[in-house]
Amino acid sequence: MEKIIKWGVIGSGGIARRRTIPEGITKAKNAKLISVYDINQDANNAVAKEFNATASKSVEDLLNAGIDVVYIATPINMHLELAVASAKAGKHVFCEKPLGLTVDEAEKMIKTCEEAGVYLGTGLMMRFIAQHQAALKLIRDGKLGKPVYGRAQLSCWYPPIPGAFRQDPELGGGGSLIDMGSHCIDLLEMFFGKVKNVSCFINNSVHDYKAEDSALVSLFFENGAMGSVDTFFCIPDNSSKNILELYGSKGSILANGTVGQGSAGTMTAYLEGDNMGYDAQQTRNTGEGFAINPVPVNPYQAEIEEFSEAILQNRKPLNNASIGLQSQKVMTACYESAKTGKVVNVK
Repeated sequence: MEKIIKWGVIGSGGIARRRTIPEGITKAKNAKLISVYDINQDANNAVAKEFNATASKSVEDLLNAGIDVVYIATPINMHLELAVASAKAGKHVFCEKPLGLTVDEAEKMIKTCEEAGVYLGTGLMMRFIAQHQAALKLIRDGKLGKPVYGRAQLSCWYPPIPGAFRQDPELGGGGSLIDMGSHCIDLLEMFFGKVKNVSCFINNSVHDYKAEDSALVSLFFENGAMGSVDTFFCIPDNSSKNILELYGSKGSILANGTVGQGSAGTMTAYLEGDNMGYDAQQTRNTGEGFAINPVPVNPYQAEIEEFSEAILQNRKPLNNASIGLQSQKVMTACYESAKTGKVVNVK
């Protein structure tokens, strides 16, 4: 096999054009953009011209364009159909989260790809941010102690836009929770392990579209840690600092701006080790932390390189379908909790 994996893109507008193509596929050392397709042919032609790719006129054309992988970046209600078609054509599939509208759809995608002998990957790129990986190593090395509590927050201003699939549950599966909250919960699961059960509130606090513009989730992890995620489509961008907080029995890791589409924010660890006694005065020493500043990594480039390298090495990618399925299961539990007002187990 060649050392370069050939990529095709379905849904070349949106996140593909803004981020994944320019920062990921075209910059990856082991990937090459071959062809793009979008239902909006004018936009698709513009993307093809900008990034020196072929503008396919249909999904079938793209699948016959000599590619190895299909990157699916369409509205969510199209993910299942396109993943199945791609797998049956013998193409590996890299799909933006969520894998489908339901757990059942995600499982059908996984089964079809397994039967076709192709890999299915999930676009949860925030896992690859260098500071998140550095924090993960500290946690795995026991530096944080027993995990106690984690919080992740991501919000933006997303006013009503005609046709926006993230504002219509029938097209996108939900609103701020499934779009941004899923990234936050996935990160906390990367750090602390799987979520056992959830309690969730959703609301339309400002915007009146069909999907929620506000979500708050309480999480209970299998290892006994707890967590929370808050995510809103109705808070101005610069007012949301994309907070990540990780607490354990030996200290904390606190970050601003690492959660999101960028490559880095600020992250500080406050780790106290094993020799702690009870301090009745509860003195706080603010200057004892150390900055976590690894070399920044573009998460879009990293996710494309990891998936491509897994194909070249014939191994399961780190950004595989199992993390996408788990995310789908947690999202399903969250929306059920919001609907019923009850704590819901993740099944």
